[in-house]
Amino acid sequence: MNKILLGIICGLIFGILDILVMIPLKYENKRKRNEAMNAAFIDQFAIGFIIPNINFGISQSITGFLTGLLLSLPSAIITRAYAPILGIGAIGGLIIGLIIGLIVK
Repeated sequence: MNKILLGIICGLIFGILDILVMIPLKYENKRKRNEAMNAAFIDQFAIGFIIPNINFGISQSITGFLTGLLLSLPSAIITRAYAPILGIGAIGGLIIGLIIGLIVK
């Protein structure tokens, strides 16, 4: 499968899953809720898109884990919600990396 298309698919799925996790959370107002969900979707889409398209010369699962962790770090610093943001980014990146490792040979 084309890596760009695979990245788009992974990014869309990961972004949508992250939004679903955020639905029950409480926000100050509707505008803040929309901003948070849009930013989270873009962050997770980027992680899902980039992982299939990079190769560090190590296991794809480790590449996914590191990419998810590093790309989630700026959002975690800004929001001060380190554990959930870094956790979702790192675990999601690891899962995407494992999937990519199985699909792309």
